[in-house]
Amino acid sequence: MWIILVYDVNEKRVAKVLKYLRRYLNWIQNSVFEGELTYAELKKVKSGLKRLMNTQEDSVIIFSSSLSNEYKKEIIGLDKAKETQIL
Repeated sequence: MWIILVYDVNEKRVAKVLKYLRRYLNWIQNSVFEGELTYAELKKVKSGLKRLMNTQEDSVIIFSSSLSNEYKKEIIGLDKAKETQIL
């Protein structure tokens, strides 16, 4: 399934969350990731995030779609994701 994940976490935890999510998804902008995950991988990502987060302070929003070909992305301005893509 196609995932867009947006997070807002306390400054103390940003680096840990960023490093964790880069293992599973593509970083596209500050606090925004996208990519394709299986249901099992998504469950693992959620579990890992819950361990890193303080649910009383932090927030994660996950948008998902079973069809990645119905997803359209338009970038206006700087494409920050190009800075970290590895071919």
